[in-house]
Amino acid sequence: MIEIKTSSISDGDFNRGVFATCDIKKGQLFHEAPVIAYPNDQHPHIEKTILADYAFEYGSNHSAILLGYGMLFNHSYEPNARYEINFDNHTFDFYAYTDVKAGEEMLINYNGEVDNNDPLWFNEDEKE
Repeated sequence: MIEIKTSSISDGDFNRGVFATCDIKKGQLFHEAPVIAYPNDQHPHIEKTILADYAFEYGSNHSAILLGYGMLFNHSYEPNARYEINFDNHTFDFYAYTDVKAGEEMLINYNGEVDNNDPLWFNEDEKE
């Protein structure tokens, strides 16, 4: 249902993104990314690594590294995908926010809410 390909919107070291391999209907679950959760007091250690750019909030006292394709979605303020944290299964569940055509890149809002237009943490230095 999804695959990793080169993304034209990524400016990272690998320029990867998650793409639909078939049409995906709005609301359809298309990926369940298992998590490796850790207490927030361990996050200063993660901050010393490149993984800091990929960590997600996981409840009020934990952060998480996502497995599967979970850490490879690119950001958009007009996403076609969203995620929900599934604490029972210890996964981030990714759903189509709009109808998606085969070949389209799956994009999420890094702020966690599809309509949250707050500046992203890695762009905050640009405001100064």
